[in-house]
Amino acid sequence: MSETLRGAEIFVRALIDEGVEFLFGYPGGAVLHIYDELYKQDTIKHILVRHEQGATHAADGYARATGKPGVVLVTSGPGATNAVTGIATAYMDSIPMVVFTGQVPTHLIGNDAFQEVDSIGITRPCVKHNFLVERVEDLAVTIKKAFYVATSGRPGPVVVDIPKDVTANTTEYVYPETVDIRSYKPNTRGHPGQIKKAAQLIMGAERPMIYTGGGVVIDNAANELTQFARLLGYPVTNTLMGLGAYPATDPQFIGMLGMHGTYESNMAMHHCDVLIAIGARFDDRVTGDLAKFCPYAKIVHIDIDPASISKNVRVDVPIVGGVNNVLSELNRQLQEAHVKPVDRDTNAWWKQIRDWQKLDCLRYDKTSKLIKPQAVIESLWRETGGDAYVTSDVGQHQMWAAQYYKFDQPRRWINSGGLGTMGFGLPAAMGVQLAFPDSQVACVTGEASFVMCVQELSTCLQYDLPIKIVSLNNRYMGMVRQWQEFFYDRRYSHSYMDALPDFVKLAEAFGHVGMRIEKPEDVDGALHEAFSMKKRLVLMDFITDQSENVYPMIAAGKGQHEMHLAPGTETDRELA
Repeated sequence: MSETLRGAEIFVRALIDEGVEFLFGYPGGAVLHIYDELYKQDTIKHILVRHEQGATHAADGYARATGKPGVVLVTSGPGATNAVTGIATAYMDSIPMVVFTGQVPTHLIGNDAFQEVDSIGITRPCVKHNFLVERVEDLAVTIKKAFYVATSGRPGPVVVDIPKDVTANTTEYVYPETVDIRSYKPNTRGHPGQIKKAAQLIMGAERPMIYTGGGVVIDNAANELTQFARLLGYPVTNTLMGLGAYPATDPQFIGMLGMHGTYESNMAMHHCDVLIAIGARFDDRVTGDLAKFCPYAKIVHIDIDPASISKNVRVDVPIVGGVNNVLSELNRQLQEAHVKPVDRDTNAWWKQIRDWQKLDCLRYDKTSKLIKPQAVIESLWRETGGDAYVTSDVGQHQMWAAQYYKFDQPRRWINSGGLGTMGFGLPAAMGVQLAFPDSQVACVTGEASFVMCVQELSTCLQYDLPIKIVSLNNRYMGMVRQWQEFFYDRRYSHSYMDALPDFVKLAEAFGHVGMRIEKPEDVDGALHEAFSMKKRLVLMDFITDQSENVYPMIAAGKGQHEMHLAPGTETDRELA
């Protein structure tokens, strides 16, 4: 039997019926009716952040780590606009998120009322879909649609804008079990004929490459990918977003590809004859110069989003469908054909790849009297047994974490790939730690990124989140400095981070533990001590070598085979 409820009650009840565990938010006038209802229940845990951007990043981190949609509630006007960066971050990386924004009463919309902005218009370019709820009668079904759209097909953020009078008005509450949207019918199965054609091409390859992206992680297809790769015995590379989809410690994994990928993965991509792209979108940071990309390869592309097929790179066998379903069918066909690695004549190809690996493109000076950032990440991997959830901000530290932390499981690497959002790391770590309170969660950051959302240290104290923050402090916006060194004749315009705080005192002021590490011999001990404090947030300020750059690097306009390697490495090339 249905009940008559106010819109605010409907909102809370719908989230409970949807199974929402955490609601990341910040109150304000337009959503106070909802906050009053949240006060009356204890099923949903509301997490009070210190900035709306922090709410969206925390919900994003929760979603990436769990596969469940992150949920956000902010007020109108500046509350909504502060959330846009986090919405765009989720959109670029296909992360399921539902963001509820308060709005002025319906009769004031368009009148430039206090704290009014056009949330629908502002967010339209960076959401999968958005809704303006104009009647309380539409609220429950709109919430159901929002969760369905956010989590199905190619996932993404959905914004629901709710005027204040809608939360005050009453109607009968019925939460639908399912919804049907006539214009939205994502295809998940994959065309059988195309899958058969792909299998035939794949089995005939002499120089194959398996190139996988975030779609494998998002569709929970890591097991299917591992089975696929091992059936064939083919080399595997991951994009930045796909790390952990295939075990990094497995001999078939040849490292991340792209602008800062390994020499062997990029060279193998360039010289392969069959490229199997799975849940990847041929991003510019992967392809380099499109005219030089995989010039010898026939390309199979598996993706849930038809708009991603042949958008950047023309492919030979397109398969529109969910990665999990398509890989499962491919594996079935390979097993029926009794395919085994020994059947594939790829010995010469593997010999070539092993020769490329001998170059040791990720080597660095391990005798320096300065802390090398790569050494910190390697120590972090050892200290955590490779079993931590690792979030990052954006820049050099992000690339070093991706290169040197060996992710063997999916959903352990949490970073902003597409948008490249500084400030993402700490609030994302909050979402992960809330989802997995007994797990090790490390935030790898730089001093420039960290201060962008530093206020969330207060949130961490309020909710007892024992995150371990690994700050690779080189007193620069490191990646900006690196580009200025390579391409701007060392004119370091506004990239030096002057007037930095004492991060140890800053951590202590927020009620946490702070540590400053300046000598290489102290790195292992500091990490061990920090992770021994199971119930405390620890900020480790590692003072690192300011001159260290991220290698390999593919400069803009260059092909994958035109990498710049660390100075002194054989085949080192000048950036031009």
